[in-house]
Amino acid sequence: MDTAAKKVMGPVEWLLLLTLSVLWGGSFFFGKVALAELPPFTLVFGRVFLAALALNLTVRATGNRMQSSLRIWGTLFVMGALNNMVPFSLIFWGQTQIASGLASILNSTTPVFTVVLAHFLTKDERMTRNRLGGVLLALGGVVVMIGPDVLRGLGAEVVAQVAIIGAALSYAFAGILGRRFKGVPPLVTAAGQVTATAVMMVPIMLVVDHPWTLAFPGRATWGALICLALFSTALAYVIYFRVLAVAGATNILLVTFLIPVSALLLGTCILGERLEPRQLGGMVLISFALTAIDGRALSYIQRGRADKPSKAPVVSCCDYEI
Repeated sequence: MDTAAKKVMGPVEWLLLLTLSVLWGGSFFFGKVALAELPPFTLVFGRVFLAALALNLTVRATGNRMQSSLRIWGTLFVMGALNNMVPFSLIFWGQTQIASGLASILNSTTPVFTVVLAHFLTKDERMTRNRLGGVLLALGGVVVMIGPDVLRGLGAEVVAQVAIIGAALSYAFAGILGRRFKGVPPLVTAAGQVTATAVMMVPIMLVVDHPWTLAFPGRATWGALICLALFSTALAYVIYFRVLAVAGATNILLVTFLIPVSALLLGTCILGERLEPRQLGGMVLISFALTAIDGRALSYIQRGRADKPSKAPVVSCCDYEI
């Protein structure tokens, strides 16, 4: 599974990562809308069930085949638990207790956990000073951009905050486990993962939420649920597994730093919101951090210094024959 090759991000992968940040950034908004009428576990089930339906139909339409191996399906169930069931449930529940800004900051700890776990659990994603320093700098950028004042909420709802951090840790484990699906079409992996999650969510939803007692959701809730399922889940996970196979777990989970940036830029471009200086400063910090984590810019600079002669050669008359 592991190779010695260094995981790098090309222009296509960076573009896909930015797209993924927009898709997942929207999930916080859609989730908040749907939570007004749906309890967390019912919302998670609706999200993955509709996504599974769409992805399985797409697999059939494109001539692909779902996996038949019991071993692979066992891994898909574990992946579904780590990447969907656990984090979705924890985040949706946490959003009912704490502010979205604080939830975003806590969710942005995902790459920190990933850098540490990947160092011990993989052979080709070892921790480096640049990578760890870049991740911590980017986390600081998220705090600056969202606003340090939101951190005053730390300690108020401890259980909810621990839930969001638990979701971030679960995402980190999922990113590492997802490397096992390299060579499997991203569409097939995404379909299998959300299908497994939908199966696991049925008993939890029935026991905890008693969905038969709920009022029928309104149009806004249905609209948010459909967008959450089709865009923030189905399409997002096809992109996720595509980038993961090429760039590795640490790089794919950098998306959590880009989600707040995408949200701010969308608000500026579409809603006409005004960017504050601290938000621009936070984005600059995140940009520097991503450059450090990527590593190529620094290597170019170091290579240029190594190739450049330190001093002009001193020529003596004794070096020539007269």
